[in-house]
Formats: sequence, C-alpha cells, structure tokens
Amino acid sequence: MSTLSFSRAFKSSYLRSWSTTLTSLSTPTLASVSGYALGGGCELAMLCDILYTTSSTKFGQPEITLGILPGAGGTQRLTRALGKAKAMDLILTGRMFSGAEAERWGLASRVFETHEECLEATVSAASKIASFSRIAVQAAKECVGKAEEVGLSEGVEFERRVFHGMFGTKDQKVGMRAFLEKDRNPKWEHE
Repeated sequence: MSTLSFSRAFKSSYLRSWSTTLTSLSTPTLASVSGYALGGGCELAMLCDILYTTSSTKFGQPEITLGILPGAGGTQRLTRALGKAKAMDLILTGRMFSGAEAERWGLASRVFETHEECLEATVSAASKIASFSRIAVQAAKECVGKAEEVGLSEGVEFERRVFHGMFGTKDQKVGMRAFLEKDRNPKWEHE
C-alpha cells in the first residue's frame, strides 16, 4: 500500500470489494476477534453482522498515524456504531480501544475472557442460526440492514411487507405447525 498512487487507487476502486462483497451476502457473517484488529482488521470486523470478541482484544483505526484515513468504511461504520464524538476521538487520535469497550459501546455483540470461549460461542451461534429457516434468516438480515439505511417509518413498512411475504413460504407453515403441536404437548414445556 505504501507505493499505491492516487490514480491507481482511484482507477482500481481500491478496497471497494470489501464492502460490496461482505455486505451483499445473504448469509449472516460472524466475526470472532481476538488479539489485534487495527485498520483494515477493525473495518473487516465491523463489516460482519455479529461480532464476538475477547475483553483484551485491541481495536483501532490508526491510519491517521500513517498520513491516511480509514478507507474501507471505518469512518462511516464507527460513527454509526459509536456516534460522532466517540468516532472522532478514536479516528483522529488513532487511539486503540479494548474488546470490553467495543461491547460496552455497542460495536461488539458479546465479549469473552478467552479466545477459546469466544471462538466456541461464535461457532455455537453460527450453528444455531444455520438450524433456522434459511429464508427467514435471510429476510431478517435484510430487514436489520434496511434499518441502517432508511428512516423508521420506511423501515417498518419494509419489515411488514417482508413479514407478509413469509406467510407464502413452506418454512412458515412447518414452523407454525411445530409451534402448535408443541403448545398441545405439555412434555415440551420445560425443554
């Protein structure tokens, strides 16, 4: 990257594929972060739908110390996640922050003490998500993504239309039937 020129960066849309590839996936993306997630690593973690981390992980956007700025969405995603004041502080000073802070500030979903616990929880969450209706998971991911892009009333209207569409799926019929059977079968109550 140190030899990259403006014209080469501009002509190749340098780093564009990061955002377009991960954000266009219909499958949820989960990150298990331990150690250091700085610069592009932090931006990559923020691109994921669910972010699990260890309390001691070090996140940051230190690009300012290199005479550049975050180029893969760091200024935008950090601001949306943490607010303008916190994002300005972190981006303009290049200061690192911990996984515990990331979770407390709403950037990370969950925080763990060890790498092993973090990885185990990430795999467990991925397995649980994979056990649900693929179309329902895809639709829910799309609706949550829409919440970041539009106002509340437009988002609720979008969600309602997608919700209505779910009633045309086989998965909804199977799921509702299983729920009704569970309701009639008391042995399932405490599982």
